[in-house]
Amino acid sequence: MSSRSATSGPEEMTVVKAFAGMTRVPSVTFRAACPECRAYSELSASALLLAIGATSRTTFYSFTCPECGESVRKPAGERIVELLTGGGVRTLRLHSTL
Repeated sequence: MSSRSATSGPEEMTVVKAFAGMTRVPSVTFRAACPECRAYSELSASALLLAIGATSRTTFYSFTCPECGESVRKPAGERIVELLTGGGVRTLRLHSTL
C-alpha cells in the first residue's frame, strides 16, 4: 500500500512549488526634481500618478515633493509615459467630453 494520498500525484502543485525558483522583483524608483525647492527625490511608483490626455498638453505626471510638500505636475512625453507605465505607475486616462 502506498503512503501517498489519493489526491497527490504528479499534477498536484503546492504554493511553495509554484513559486520555487522565482526571484524577488526589485522595486522601481524614479528620480524627479521639484521646481519649487529644486530638490531631487527618489520616488516609488506608488508616489506618482500619470494622467494621459488627448494631447501632449493634457498628458502629465504628478507627485508631492517629499522635501517641501508642494504638489508637482510635469508634462510627460512619449518616453516618460513609456517609462512610468512600465514601472507600474498608476495611470489615469482623461477623456474629452466633446
